[in-house]
Amino acid sequence: MSLSDTAIRNAKPKDKPYRMHDDGGLYVEVSPAGGRLWRMKYRFGGKEKRLSFGAYPAVSLMEARKRREKAREELAEGKDPGETKRTQKAAIVAARSNTFEVVARKWFDDWKIGLSEDYVNRVLSRLERDVFPAIGKLPISEVKRAVVSEKVIDPIAARGALETAWRAMCDVVVVIKYAADKGIIDRDPMEGMLPPAPKREKTKHFAAITDPVKVGELLRSIDQYSGSHVVRAALALAPLVFVRPGELRAARWADIDLERAQWRYYVRKTKTDHLVLLSRQAVAILRGIEPISGRDEFVFPGTRAGRPISNATINRALQAMGYDTQEEMTGHGFRAMARTLLAEEMECSPEMIEHQLAHKVPDALGEAYNRTKYLKQRTVMMQAWADYLDRLKKGADVIPLRTAG
Repeated sequence: MSLSDTAIRNAKPKDKPYRMHDDGGLYVEVSPAGGRLWRMKYRFGGKEKRLSFGAYPAVSLMEARKRREKAREELAEGKDPGETKRTQKAAIVAARSNTFEVVARKWFDDWKIGLSEDYVNRVLSRLERDVFPAIGKLPISEVKRAVVSEKVIDPIAARGALETAWRAMCDVVVVIKYAADKGIIDRDPMEGMLPPAPKREKTKHFAAITDPVKVGELLRSIDQYSGSHVVRAALALAPLVFVRPGELRAARWADIDLERAQWRYYVRKTKTDHLVLLSRQAVAILRGIEPISGRDEFVFPGTRAGRPISNATINRALQAMGYDTQEEMTGHGFRAMARTLLAEEMECSPEMIEHQLAHKVPDALGEAYNRTKYLKQRTVMMQAWADYLDRLKKGADVIPLRTAG
């Protein structure tokens, strides 16, 4: 006889498990504790097997019969329903373990090798800020174009960061392609779907102070900066060496020779070696910070062990001093300040200034010669520049220093 809901509900537990049978091999196994589990007995490949359908009443009699019929259809097609269930369960486990974030971090570990620290940190920061919170916990097999647009791209674009939105889409596309290439997913649902890059607005130059009187005010503000000694030293050194902010923050003691007043390092942007000639004032700042950071690899160590101050540190310090980093002054602005005043006020040779800015200046004798070209003149220029800044800081009259050129 077929089972009924009433019979199953009223089934009493016994000392040993027993079965209540329905049609087609389906039965309920009643445990001594009172549990009621659905089972189906079937034969495949000449062997008797069992298939579990869950517990009653979570799985009703009607649902159990539907699952039995589906299993019988698979048997009629020559398939083992038990093996099908195991395959589906394994796929679910794999999907849960291969979330977008898990796969993305695997991709990132493979991709970052040989790339600059700043670049890989920017990509990881974008993933952690804009992508992982939105789709990181989704199985990567469920990450489709519509999901990415709704949860990642649209929210970024809504805050006006169109280029960031496009870059985030690029990140997702690359991760999905990686998953397809590694066999984590069957196919790449994002293939051919990368939207065109947004039109860039006209390049806006970094804000910089180039008026000598205002430069003096800035230098006095730096002297009065109330933040950490490390950040104040970085701020004070920035106008004296006018290197790129990323190069300043990543300065290493191993590259600096205080006795010879030289700082040598490799410029990733131009893929060239660079030599910074250090004025007496620059050496004094470095000697002053050496007891604080000298045991660290970096001249300007950050709060995290083994890392320098962040890219944003200098700009945040300028903001704390009351400067608008969008309109008045940025960490990068020290370069424009030096280039302008060295040319206009001190009348230094443009080529000499370009060499000291670590710009790539073509030369028939090659890059190694470029690094040391105008060495004596640049040494004089850098010291004259430091002395000139001291005079501006004291509020002295601005007098062109033609001899430095």
